[in-house]
Amino acid sequence: MTRLVEVPAQFDDRSFDQFAAAFAEASRNGERLLFDAHAAEWASPYGLVGLLAAGQAAGHRGTGHTAKPLLTAPTHPDVLGYWTRAGFFREAAELFEIHGKIPKVRVTDESELLLPVTPVRAAEDVHAVVSRIQQRASAILASELGLEPKATMGFAMALSEACQNIVEHAGTGGWAAVQAYNWRRTLARRVVVIAVGDAGVGFRHSLEPTQSRRLGDRWGDAAALEAALIQGVSRFRDPGRGQGLAGIRRYLARWDGKIAIRSGTARIAIVPPWDEDVPLKDGLPLFPGAQVLIIIPEQESTER
Repeated sequence: MTRLVEVPAQFDDRSFDQFAAAFAEASRNGERLLFDAHAAEWASPYGLVGLLAAGQAAGHRGTGHTAKPLLTAPTHPDVLGYWTRAGFFREAAELFEIHGKIPKVRVTDESELLLPVTPVRAAEDVHAVVSRIQQRASAILASELGLEPKATMGFAMALSEACQNIVEHAGTGGWAAVQAYNWRRTLARRVVVIAVGDAGVGFRHSLEPTQSRRLGDRWGDAAALEAALIQGVSRFRDPGRGQGLAGIRRYLARWDGKIAIRSGTARIAIVPPWDEDVPLKDGLPLFPGAQVLIIIPEQESTER
């Protein structure tokens, strides 16, 4: 029997919990999953990376069958074209049995798509991702977001540390994508969005050997995210480790940026004044691995 998982029509960080709930419910009996995206109207980098993570998890559940999960592709030509240009289907082909006609469109580096969906499996992948994006990001950050040229180094660091989190903590591969677009939700400005995600072990499992005893009954997904993002805790005991997320926080604080991390059943966010997100959510639908969202907005003034 095949279980249906509907992909939200507007698939981004706001609708992700709806998707996670459908995924968790459909996964209970270990049956083959069908991800239905035929009615998709739009997907952010976060949505595309999250869908790949779900496909990765669905294919590694040890259910006894070897068939890949199914994916019904979007039917709207513009949506289908964007998902293709964004590199989604290039990665999805390894994870899903795809139903629907995929256009022969090249994965692109068009100006708004700073980094198409790109696999991150090892430290070499992180270096390749950063070097690929650094030159192009420099022009975008300066011309479209009004950031100082030196902000580009911090941007590359933020991207690198977010990707490095997959390599060091996930226990499996993941993906990164970066895009610039108009943020109409709470901010009528241009933004650059970084999305990084995987279906690995998640923050709680990664930090459990060193942190669970310290926190006792408080230990869980939310406590693990607080330890990692707020306290800078790492599973590595050697000095100087665990500063990656703290470094991202410092960079984003200077440029009024946002970071949100979802792992397991919890989600934590550093919320800038222009956003209305909740700093910490617990008891969310279970979803494997970790999903990171970083948003850097256009600056109202370049004098900082």
